Amino acid sequence: MDTDNVGKSEITGTLYVASGIITLLQTSVGVRLPIVQGGTFALLVPTLSYFNLPEWKCPSNIVTLSSLGNRTFSSTNETYIAAGSIEHKEIWMSRLRVIQGSIMCAAVFEVFLGATGIVGKMLKFIGPLSIFPTVTLLGLSLFRSAAGMAAKHWWICGATILLMMLFSQYLDRINIPCVFYSRLGGCSKQAFPVFKMFPIILAILIMWVVCVVLTETGVFPEDSNQWGYAARTDLRTDAIYSSPWFRIPYPGQWGMPTVSLSAICAILSGILATTVESVGDYHACAKLAGSPPPPLHAVNRGILIEGLGTFFDGLMGTGNGTTSVSINVGVVGITKVGSRRVIQFSALFMIVFGVFTKFGALFITLPDPIIGGAFFILFGMIVAVGISSLQYVNMNSGRNLFIIGFSLFTGLAIPQWIQANTSVIRTGNQTVDSVCTVLLSTGMFVGGFIGFVLDNTIKGTTEERGLLYWKNMRASVEKSQSSKYLLERISATYDLPHVGDILRSSRVFRHLPFCQTYSDRGNAEFSGCANKTCICCLSGQSVDLKQNHYITDNH
Repeated sequence: MDTDNVGKSEITGTLYVASGIITLLQTSVGVRLPIVQGGTFALLVPTLSYFNLPEWKCPSNIVTLSSLGNRTFSSTNETYIAAGSIEHKEIWMSRLRVIQGSIMCAAVFEVFLGATGIVGKMLKFIGPLSIFPTVTLLGLSLFRSAAGMAAKHWWICGATILLMMLFSQYLDRINIPCVFYSRLGGCSKQAFPVFKMFPIILAILIMWVVCVVLTETGVFPEDSNQWGYAARTDLRTDAIYSSPWFRIPYPGQWGMPTVSLSAICAILSGILATTVESVGDYHACAKLAGSPPPPLHAVNRGILIEGLGTFFDGLMGTGNGTTSVSINVGVVGITKVGSRRVIQFSALFMIVFGVFTKFGALFITLPDPIIGGAFFILFGMIVAVGISSLQYVNMNSGRNLFIIGFSLFTGLAIPQWIQANTSVIRTGNQTVDSVCTVLLSTGMFVGGFIGFVLDNTIKGTTEERGLLYWKNMRASVEKSQSSKYLLERISATYDLPHVGDILRSSRVFRHLPFCQTYSDRGNAEFSGCANKTCICCLSGQSVDLKQNHYITDNH
């Protein structure tokens, strides 16, 4: 999009609105946990791999209006495209339309996983040795973007990183006195872990103010050819002035979506990664919120809503999909607030801010070095999460060391070579060539696929593969769900509201994996209804919501 800052602000607003709507659906009729839905880097990587194809190379004659007058034309036939013009908008919108349609097609697969309940069966074959290369390579593949933005002003980037480290690691136990208000107790003073909850936001805001001061005092150069120019905060202020005050995003706002088979195949690898990640987030969020583990029907329904949300993202043209935001899960553990209502109000704020276009335009003015510093922390955490999935794997096993090393190294080497030789694959069919090129240039697909194949074909025990922990956890879930008290907690937390009588009235709903009356004897460890009578099937029995400590709308 180059310097079309107004277009960037419109996409930002669209992403806010879509994320808010999907979060409302997820907390109301999805998994019904206090979890936020947002964009994901897992779909960004295959998107970038797709746009590395030769046919999507950006034109070299796009210039800003300010620099157009300073250009010297080498010939009378030389033409330039002004950034933000109709011609320029059509260039980036044509690319966005391809991603829109491809995301919508790939999202159908995620909807299928949730609606049919296959996700529960699929997880039996996806272990830590498959998750590790997928997630780790997701973070490693983005290091060029982080370094490119940081290199525009290393001092600003370094200060941003330093503040994030200071707030999150050194000052995380310091609580700041804050004033709170409640209807029962009125105003009260309470210590609040501000640094632990908002380390990234605080660091960005502080450095943003610093950059504003250094820009206004003339410390940063005004010449775009000098180092440090990119740290100025007035480079994209045209987005604030030129953007309308309010703009309501709508489906097809960038034109009719198109489809590319190679883009669909690449995005599917990201969909699988986000699906596995979300299942883990559901269990982590339930544990931190003091709720029983989510039963199979809730997990299936959550993945179903995420699939529909990703389809909606594609329809609206956000250029991305949706997944559970892992950072939000950590915030639930810190604040001890497991209220759906809080998340739903936050979702409403996202929708309002998305419609208020100048709010999104404000974030466009954030200097690149600050974003680069945040990327160092965030992408590093993605890598760390991938490595942490090996905590239950036997690291003394030669089998496991071979799979870990080979999948990780191959996931780095092959994409690097393919990206440097994009025309090397020649099967005689351009579509097949594009599909193979995009998939092989996506590190998370290459490493994850190799890890998955080797882990499921090389002989190894359940304990050796790191699957024993998950097996024991599912067994404990099954044992706990045999308790009537816990069944009541599960029902009050995860069952769909106001439709219990309708679902119990027909046996058909017992065969739908996303309904609370679902019974799957083949996956008893996941289901709250298998081989026993669940609370949702007990007619005429009420649940006292005030007596039990589980997630409610207001707790």
